[in-house]
Amino acid sequence: MRHARRRVVRRVTQLAAVGGLLLGGAMVTQAAMASETSPASARPFSSAGTAGDTGAGLVARLGTARTAGSWIGGDGRPVVAVTDTEAARTVRRAGAEAKVVSHSMNELKSATTTLRSAPRVAGTAWSVDYRTNRVVVQADRTVSASDWSRMTQVASSIGSFVRMERANGTFTTRLNGAQPILSTGGRCSAGFNVTNGQQDFILTAGHCGPSGSTWFADNQGNQQLGNTVNSTFPGSDFSLVQYNSGKAGDGADVVAIGGGKGVRITGVADPAVGQRVFRSGSTSGLRDGQVTALNATVNYPEGTVTGLIETNVCAEPGDSGGPMFSEGVALGVTSGGSGDCKTGGTTFFQPVTKALAALNVRLIVSAQNAGAAQGASPSSAPSAAATQGAVAPSAASPGSSAPVTGSAQGETLLARLTDTRNVGPGLLVVAGSLIALVATRYFRAEQDRKAYQRHYSATWG
Repeated sequence: MRHARRRVVRRVTQLAAVGGLLLGGAMVTQAAMASETSPASARPFSSAGTAGDTGAGLVARLGTARTAGSWIGGDGRPVVAVTDTEAARTVRRAGAEAKVVSHSMNELKSATTTLRSAPRVAGTAWSVDYRTNRVVVQADRTVSASDWSRMTQVASSIGSFVRMERANGTFTTRLNGAQPILSTGGRCSAGFNVTNGQQDFILTAGHCGPSGSTWFADNQGNQQLGNTVNSTFPGSDFSLVQYNSGKAGDGADVVAIGGGKGVRITGVADPAVGQRVFRSGSTSGLRDGQVTALNATVNYPEGTVTGLIETNVCAEPGDSGGPMFSEGVALGVTSGGSGDCKTGGTTFFQPVTKALAALNVRLIVSAQNAGAAQGASPSSAPSAAATQGAVAPSAASPGSSAPVTGSAQGETLLARLTDTRNVGPGLLVVAGSLIALVATRYFRAEQDRKAYQRHYSATWG
């Protein structure tokens, strides 16, 4: 029996600043945790009612003119929304539950296209609610009465199946998570480790910073982690941070969930509506909830992002960029949302599958799954639905456990700078940080990126 190798895992404390200067103000989740343990089996979450036919497969077979999405019922069986009785019979013969609805997916998508073509209003979001056969438009507290009235008129012109709702808090992106990576612009969360076969990278949120951003693994600025080499935001919300060493190291397939514990990542998939999912973050810890919608659109103050996963998993400032997963299967990285973990809220995630395909990289998974992953292209990632049976949402778990061990690092930047033995280096760090911050802010202002500092370090309200 192999003995697990132990590696020191640094837990970065709140980044302090001298003279009232605070860089960014975020805490993040790093999925690139190092540890090794005996291989453990992991069963991906299934959206399938039977081995041969899933809800998504039935939708693809019947077409969007006769269906309106699928979701996982409380018993784990797939439910498919259909528009005619013959389609309903086909669904039932496949072992799934059929729900006859009034509006097809084509009609629902046409409604979202009309909303997208209307003048953009920051603080709004919309998605298709498969279970109620409606398009739900949300507006946060920043949306004025006049804009609310105008959006309501647009919704009314589409039809009664478009519902308007006021959301608590504000829709903003988040810089933060479980194990932070830091730059002069603030902290952000690492999502998952990925590779192109030659170099390893951290997959995180695109709003964390533009290409060229430098990241550190410690709050003293001693351990340079890597640089952002590809970033997409708005439109989508993903980026790649290339490791300076070129490799993520041992245990790159483990994501931390707190308390010295981790979850081994075994594959990647697209989630299903109704699926139970988990998110890890340094601010709010490990949290769970359900997927409520797919292909959601959010109008952040910085721009519009489409194709997101909508969930009722709570999150708070400091959770952005962090991993979302279920049964060891990677699903998304945190983009933004509203609310908090006291009152609840909505959180949106960038789908991992779309990011991998766009970036031409693949997920680093556990050794037992590596054989299949090595030969797979980014777009042909293993599906969570490709399992032997269904799992009721209440029975789903984060995945197979993997220990994350190490000692905490207790010395903050402020403590280091006030140590008389480090006066010289400390002043250099302060001066360098000030120069870098001023230069960065000027550069972003010139490119209309003031929102990075103003909104990313803001609370969720």
